[in-house]
Amino acid sequence: MRIPQFRPSLAGLLAASALSLALGACARPSATRADLPYVARDVGTLYTAAKRRLDQNRYKEAAQLFDEVERQHPYSIWARRAQLMSAFSYYLNRDYTESIASAQRFLSVHPGNRDAPYAYYLIALGYYEQISDVTRDQKITRQALDALGELTRRYPNTRYASDARLKLDLVNDHLAGKEMEVGRFYETRRQWLAASMRFRSVIDQYQTTTHTPEALMRLTESYLALGVRPEAEKAAAVLGANYANTDWYKRAYDLMREYPVTEVAAVPAGEQIIPLGTPGAKAQSLPGTSGTQSAPDTAPAPATPAGTPGSGQPGGAPPVTTGSTPGV
Repeated sequence: MRIPQFRPSLAGLLAASALSLALGACARPSATRADLPYVARDVGTLYTAAKRRLDQNRYKEAAQLFDEVERQHPYSIWARRAQLMSAFSYYLNRDYTESIASAQRFLSVHPGNRDAPYAYYLIALGYYEQISDVTRDQKITRQALDALGELTRRYPNTRYASDARLKLDLVNDHLAGKEMEVGRFYETRRQWLAASMRFRSVIDQYQTTTHTPEALMRLTESYLALGVRPEAEKAAAVLGANYANTDWYKRAYDLMREYPVTEVAAVPAGEQIIPLGTPGAKAQSLPGTSGTQSAPDTAPAPATPAGTPGSGQPGGAPPVTTGSTPGV
């Protein structure tokens, strides 16, 4: 019997070709590395070329060359430093996803390295600089909060932790602003219970932020609308004790006068109201709240962008301190 020969059709050849191209694309380590052709070079030449690109503000090319150091010389002592410099170059190029991934890869391989605090700092900055306005989803904001908190817990005495604490104040203020924005939305729809829960969360979780006086006033307003005057009186009393000179207290005072007056709310025993500005005093919270903290004496300083490692510029990121750069 004659066995017929298999002759592939043109459509089959095209499908097989497309499949092989797709598999080849999936096998690439990353799009950025695929852009750079492989040319074998010694570690000193590669690192020096990458540093030169960085000095010329050609951040993407610098990051690719630093990645080449790691790819071609993975066991060199310069591969460790190149990993961190790659993360920094991606950060300067505002490619935060690649920057965070490079810094996390560095920490997974070298968790005890003396430059680990800087890697945590780059991760926190990568999330922090992606924070959007309060009308959008705040997932990135919470990731920034976690990353900044981890940095301050692990390395509390470093210069990176000092900057992280300032940024934590701003991140908490941003999250409080999101709660206030949602609470105001519920108020416009006269959903007073849902609104009061949002304002209460500001008092419980973010009471040292700039949104606290407004939250207390709107909590007073919500409780009055719900018909629970005793709770409204307590919120107004806390507002008056801590923020008596603000417009928010005046508005709360006017609101209380519009409703029938019962008896003046008394401060429960053991819950002395202390003004927030008193040195060493804890912020007064509503009964049943938790997490009271001392109020800051001054407003948090504005965030400062990170600088180039080794630049020594005020407000910049502190230098990476691992050996010396070959050829620099």
